[in-house]
Amino acid sequence: MSQNIPNRTTKSPNFGFDFPQIPPNFSDVFRKTQPFVMKVDVSDINLSDDQFAQIEQANPEWKIELSGKGELIFMPSTGFIPGVRNTVLTARIFNWAEQDGTGEVGDSSTMFVLPNGARRSPDVSWVLRARLKKLTKKQIQGYAPLAPDFVIELRSPSDSLKELREKMTEYSENGVRLGWLIDPSKKQVYLYHQNQEVKVLENPQTLSGENVLNGLTLNLAEIWETKIA
Repeated sequence: MSQNIPNRTTKSPNFGFDFPQIPPNFSDVFRKTQPFVMKVDVSDINLSDDQFAQIEQANPEWKIELSGKGELIFMPSTGFIPGVRNTVLTARIFNWAEQDGTGEVGDSSTMFVLPNGARRSPDVSWVLRARLKKLTKKQIQGYAPLAPDFVIELRSPSDSLKELREKMTEYSENGVRLGWLIDPSKKQVYLYHQNQEVKVLENPQTLSGENVLNGLTLNLAEIWETKIA
């Protein structure tokens, strides 16, 4: 099923380039038909946090990130079941973090500016509190300029596995100590560590936080099989 997408762009004097304002109804169309990611090359422009925020505000129906290669990435919002899974993951990591007391948890709307300039918002993130205390008040209120210690990316039906794996590699190369890429459709987990080969787990029932999230054991049964689907 093909779709003709109107060529709609808005010229912004604040940016000096055209950026897409995508019709909101297309989010549902692409979620139902095929994985869809729209990319815009802005590698010749050094976007500020304020400019990036304005692009987000102009395209409220889309989740937007900026890769280290300088590509703005427009992604459709997740469906209900992926949202349920993401909520469960965030809750489990938050519950552990409350007991552990050494760091803070971010949800899927929490944006980080990585050392390579990428702006990424993992589905779940955790950062040592000692690192956060080194940031200024302005930095901590905005996009934190650091790589989280731990991230989770949860693959949804609209996500490309190839692009998620590239994102996870980018996390590791920029300082993330432990990353989990969870693919419920195949019941696979990709484990990412700094300076190590990626490990692929087939239908694991639990995951360990290792020496990053000390004492955490995540039960994957509620991720593989939700209560409603």
